[in-house]
Amino acid sequence: MKRAVAAAKKNDPAARTTLEVILTYPGVHALFWHRVSHFLYKRHFFLLARIHSQIWRNITGIEIHPGATIAQGVFIDHGMGIVIGETAEIEEDVVLFHGVTLGGTGKDRGKRHPTVKKGAVISCNTQVLGPVTIGEYAKIGAGAVVIHDIPPEATAVGVPAKIVRLKGVKI
Repeated sequence: MKRAVAAAKKNDPAARTTLEVILTYPGVHALFWHRVSHFLYKRHFFLLARIHSQIWRNITGIEIHPGATIAQGVFIDHGMGIVIGETAEIEEDVVLFHGVTLGGTGKDRGKRHPTVKKGAVISCNTQVLGPVTIGEYAKIGAGAVVIHDIPPEATAVGVPAKIVRLKGVKI
């Protein structure tokens, strides 16, 4: 919980106090309760884990499959409409805005959802589909549809997403 609150205070200039973040930030709630669902899922209580995750989906508006692996320090800002699939992996210090989907394409077996590396920022209403990787410290613009890997320190925008900056240099 400490890392989630710290991430909220670091990434949201509107976050005034720790108590405010704990009581009113649905992204913090969703991530906290996801850890319980994930614990149940890893111990093969699949149905109980799904029921638990669906309860918190209805409360927070954020759908996280209990199988998803999410590191500490992730921040979900204005989380309504976020969907995170079963085989998604999110590393630490990632920021996700409302409407982000880390989903599958329906074509893959096994690893079917994205991997988001450390420090990446995924803007609102972005769809990241399939077993793609978003590199460390990459930025994805609002409304993008990502269907291919994005390298570290890149900025990608558009439908489908195209890289417009790489390591701060305009392409």
